[in-house]
Amino acid sequence: MKKRQVVVKRDGSTRNCTTSSSAVRSVRYAECQKNHAASIGGYAVDGCREFMASGEEGTSDALTCAACGCHRNFHRREVETEVVCEYSPPPNSSHR
Repeated sequence: MKKRQVVVKRDGSTRNCTTSSSAVRSVRYAECQKNHAASIGGYAVDGCREFMASGEEGTSDALTCAACGCHRNFHRREVETEVVCEYSPPPNSSHR
């Protein structure tokens, strides 16, 4: 009998599996962190809470936020990695 274990990590580390495994990474861009008042010596962000692409994937507009107009790099990047490990228990193990 094969068992499946799913581990979701928010950092860059992954868990070692003794048998076959696969990892799926998804990237999400959260709130804008651009300092709009940097040129006058202040600090102010625009309040944009999540990146929304202005255009289709593969175009230059896909890197511009429709809400605030900033480049995607100004938004906080969240990487979520899902590691799926499949393993078979030893044949001599007893089930309780």
